[in-house]
Amino acid sequence: MERLLNYGYIKSEKVKKAILKVPREEFIPPENKQYAYIDQPLPIGKGQTISAPHMVAIICEKLALKKGMQVLEIGTGFGYNAAVVSEIIGPKGHVYTIERIEKLKNIAEQNLKRTGYSDNVTIIYGDGTKGYEEKSPYDRVYATASAPKIPEPLKKQLKIGGRLLTPIGLDTSVQELLCLSRVGEDDYKSYNLGGVVFVPMIGEHGWPE
Repeated sequence: MERLLNYGYIKSEKVKKAILKVPREEFIPPENKQYAYIDQPLPIGKGQTISAPHMVAIICEKLALKKGMQVLEIGTGFGYNAAVVSEIIGPKGHVYTIERIEKLKNIAEQNLKRTGYSDNVTIIYGDGTKGYEEKSPYDRVYATASAPKIPEPLKKQLKIGGRLLTPIGLDTSVQELLCLSRVGEDDYKSYNLGGVVFVPMIGEHGWPE
């Protein structure tokens, strides 16, 4: 935590409180629990990872989350990021998160239930690049995997005035973190937050299987 504060990754009290409260060790495979609070990504199986704590903090800060928001997450993993977001938006908010790997979805459901976040986090098994139109539009959309470009369904499912955060890159090993705001029906503004490395976003509007 001290490192995240000293390096400026955590800027707000709400993000600090959420990261302190959510037990990261409960969202990590048993063999890696000893590394839960090292600031690095960790493998969770099926070629996927849990993001480093500093990246979770960056995502939460840049999304400018508020109580009661409806949020769409692409890439549930073991559920940690969704739990942190859930903690910030509170019981009147809701996180809809999409996971394409059924085994990870099932583990994430267990993790969220055990830690008390299952009431306002719903996991959908499917292609995250298509979003989840049923509960759209969303106040915030973010992805924990990188696509060659922002999937159009994610842009369309964002509320006017909403914000989307996703890694983008034509190389699956190095990408840029892009923050996009929807300022009109077909009007978007975006800016680049710098280089990142995420697993590829597999799906119809992302990378092929």
